[in-house]
Amino acid sequence: MRHCLNPCLLSIPLSGLDIKGEITRYRAGLASAPFTGFMVTYNKHTLSLEDLGTLEEQNWLNDQIINMYGELIMEATEHKVHFFNSFFHKQLVAKGYDGVKRWTKKVDLFSKWLLLIPIHLEIHWSLVTVTMATKTISYYDSQGIVFRHTTDNIMKYLQSEASEKKLTGFQKGWTTAIIKGIPQQKNDSDCGVFILEYCRRLSVKKPLLFSQEDMPCIRKRIYKELCDCHLNN
Repeated sequence: MRHCLNPCLLSIPLSGLDIKGEITRYRAGLASAPFTGFMVTYNKHTLSLEDLGTLEEQNWLNDQIINMYGELIMEATEHKVHFFNSFFHKQLVAKGYDGVKRWTKKVDLFSKWLLLIPIHLEIHWSLVTVTMATKTISYYDSQGIVFRHTTDNIMKYLQSEASEKKLTGFQKGWTTAIIKGIPQQKNDSDCGVFILEYCRRLSVKKPLLFSQEDMPCIRKRIYKELCDCHLNN
């Protein structure tokens, strides 16, 4: 199911996109509309105006934004990349492999070239990726914080998943890497935007060439892509 917020956004350059103004105008329109509420719906994902509002200025992104954008990444890569729901790691930690094994019942993770796993710890987002060809689990953080237990958790998960799927070649041989020298945030609010930009670029094998100064433009682009229900070239 696809319900795009505003087809007119297609013709608006990012430099002229005013997220706060867009949302304010929609709220004003809803006041006189014969229905209440408004949603952007794409597949199983739904965004409210409040969700989209987290992309304004220096707000923290919420799970709904993270997860729908991940869906768009998977669609754009023809599902050669798999994006895990943002609640996956929490569930894995809380209930172990048995608590999450059904999440990939219809997904062959080991046929993907890249896995993207957003990690939310307290109030901070980071990213774990898995490159299947090299069996490498990598950790990306926009503040240079290292939570090594997250890569250990994912390694154990992959070994259990390989055992469950009877793929002996993936039950050992995994390595982990902490990725350094990547774009870093200079505030306490853009970690979610950074991990989405890491994901977007890694999924199409583009270099991580952006900075804190690009955040306003990237936020606008993400807003527009979510409203249009597809990633822009």
